[in-house]
Amino acid sequence: MSELSADDRRTTLEQLLESLDPRLSPRLREALALPGPEARPAPGQTVVIAGHRSAGKTRVLPYVARLLGRTGLDLDKELEASSGRSLRTWVAEDPKAFRAAERQALLGIPPGSLVAVGGGFLSHHPDALAGMFTLIVPVSFETYRERLLADTSRPRLRPGVTLEEEISTVFHEREALHARVPTVPLVDFLRAFWREVTP
Repeated sequence: MSELSADDRRTTLEQLLESLDPRLSPRLREALALPGPEARPAPGQTVVIAGHRSAGKTRVLPYVARLLGRTGLDLDKELEASSGRSLRTWVAEDPKAFRAAERQALLGIPPGSLVAVGGGFLSHHPDALAGMFTLIVPVSFETYRERLLADTSRPRLRPGVTLEEEISTVFHEREALHARVPTVPLVDFLRAFWREVTP
């Protein structure tokens, strides 16, 4: 992929910001203009886009790919294509096999890849991310809840409780687990590019 011009980088950054949780996007935009850390992957370092279910990882993937000049891979889509099974069915029928397959799929990609992983990856496989540049896509609980209530295609994780209970419990459990994993805030990654295109 060819390097983007400054105008194209700025457009891509704007599109990426617009693709994020609308409750958080204005604050992230403000944060980009303030002093703060910048983060970029090392040459050849695998970049993983991670975060909660419905955070927008798949939407963010093509914009990050454009900024880095890499081809992006959606791990969930790859798993569905290679297995011939929908994630909804697979997770419902054999969650352990699915978790093993997603871990193996990440560890099997070439170094230097760019990949978006599923919402449970950070919680279930934190050690598999060692040495990788793991970008966390932020989402507010309110937006997470709204999106999961509206999206009936996603697999249920706790079918023994109501969907509302599942949404609340899983979000808060995973928040605590995500905090233990070394990740890069998306705003720190974006700031490195923003400063190049903002006078």
